[in-house]
Amino acid sequence: MADEQMAVDRGGAPGDENEILSARVGPLTGALPARPLDAIDRDILRLLQTDGRASVRSVAERVHVSRANAYARINRLIDDGVIRGFSARVNHERAGHGASAYITLKIVQNSWRTVREQLRALPGAAHIALVSGDFDVLLLVHTPDNRTLRELVLTRLQAIPEVLSTRTLLVFEETDLDTDQGG
Repeated sequence: MADEQMAVDRGGAPGDENEILSARVGPLTGALPARPLDAIDRDILRLLQTDGRASVRSVAERVHVSRANAYARINRLIDDGVIRGFSARVNHERAGHGASAYITLKIVQNSWRTVREQLRALPGAAHIALVSGDFDVLLLVHTPDNRTLRELVLTRLQAIPEVLSTRTLLVFEETDLDTDQGG
């Protein structure tokens, strides 16, 4: 497990109080059965969603378990696919991407996998979802400005042969609901 992805920050060794978690897992390769989470697991998840850089020691203290117990629980949550990884929450406007939009796409039936791969390659693509309803795909993009957004939609998206139509919804303001801090 040490060679997998538990990382050490600030030069500490595994087990040090400075030990923190870093990006660890990629997409799941197979479907795992859902596992019920107890109150401690849910508290750990809430803490890590708020601060993915929290040390194991800090997590243990805040959920009132031993460091070894917290470490084992976090590893189990990762191994079970409950935690998919750790990342930074980005203020896209401050990062030079002042225009954001949700784009709905209608696509050719049975072309989801092909379209998904092409959407992944788009600059600024942040989230892709296959959905039901009046459209097939929901795409979130962040671009430097509206001109770049327009080019992305009119030139890149509509050039994908399997894309039948698009509708663009500009984002005026965002708030992350799964953390204590807004976006």
